[in-house]
Amino acid sequence: LFNIKSVVVPKSCTRFAMTLKHTGKMPKSSMGHNIVLTTTADANAAAADGMKAGVAAEYVKPGDPRVIGFSKVIGGGESTTFDFEVAKLKPGTEYTYLCSFPGHSVIMRGVLKLGS
Repeated sequence: LFNIKSVVVPKSCTRFAMTLKHTGKMPKSSMGHNIVLTTTADANAAAADGMKAGVAAEYVKPGDPRVIGFSKVIGGGESTTFDFEVAKLKPGTEYTYLCSFPGHSVIMRGVLKLGS
């Protein structure tokens, strides 16, 4: 998914799924990846709080209202999917999906928008 830098979600959808495949070989404890969806305005703060939450919380602050959805952390050769209600997206708002594993969110990210 992080090789895709931009996603447009059709407004006609009720739910949208995102899948991440970890093409590496390292375990999740040393090189894990996940997907966290938030507004672009909240992305950096949500990622920072997620790092503090740790692996037991999938690197997502528990109950974080800024997070629209997230996947579990996976290791090499694994894949994960999560979905969310498209009604949570607002027209004209830019969203970011990122990996909140420590140190990854700066480069492992993309933009998501609600289409027409």
